[in-house]
Amino acid sequence: MSIIQAVIYGIVQGIAEFLPISSTAHLALLPWLFGWNDPGVVFDVALHLGTAAAVILLFFKDWLRLIKAGLTKPKTEDGRLFWLLVLATVPGALFGVLLDKYMENFRNAALIGVMLIIMGIGLYVADKYGKKDTGLMQTGIKQSLLIGIAQIFAIIPGVSRSGITMTAGRIMGMTRESIAKFTFLMSAPIILGDALYHAKDLPLLHIDKLPFLTAMITAAVVGTLSIKFLLNYLKRHGFGIFAIYRFLLGAFIIVLYFMRR
Repeated sequence: MSIIQAVIYGIVQGIAEFLPISSTAHLALLPWLFGWNDPGVVFDVALHLGTAAAVILLFFKDWLRLIKAGLTKPKTEDGRLFWLLVLATVPGALFGVLLDKYMENFRNAALIGVMLIIMGIGLYVADKYGKKDTGLMQTGIKQSLLIGIAQIFAIIPGVSRSGITMTAGRIMGMTRESIAKFTFLMSAPIILGDALYHAKDLPLLHIDKLPFLTAMITAAVVGTLSIKFLLNYLKRHGFGIFAIYRFLLGAFIIVLYFMRR
């Protein structure tokens, strides 16, 4: 793994982890498109540690406030939101561990292209026709649970954890800013947990430290910028541009897949 490749992986992870365009799809497509070697579990850990650092540091004060309220004043708005985030996190964490060994079965370029298109259409329709009347603090148990269940499908490259949770939130009437922040808050323990779960294999592997650190730092910096960008962007715009991008990329991948056969 060269330093340039590590930077590219970090940039792609930092952008695609938080925008609704599927980081898993983009990371799977990079070696397929450019003929690179699969970076394997080591780089998966580095990239996820980077984006976990981004979302944790960016919402650090929020999490401190929510944890304190959740443990001491669970009936307050912040306390209630904390336990709703915990509820939403459980399905993704549980099924992420149970289904992790099956992930390689979905790393097919044509399937990724199809899922990019399908979820892009779903995101566009949900955003255009979904209600816009539920704020972050009005989120309920039903919404949190359904959002948590929805992210289980993010195991399929092309679906996108942020994409499917934002789609589910918009279907249930959450405002764009609310579902985006809910998604980012919920993603912190999920991303960190994913990195730590795969880190158990690191002692058995050789780690090239410089590319590892380069990818991690790049993902953290770019991830921070991506979160800030999306939260500001959604104050004035919808998810349409991301749906268009998903459709165009999915169509390109499908065509290229059959051209290479």
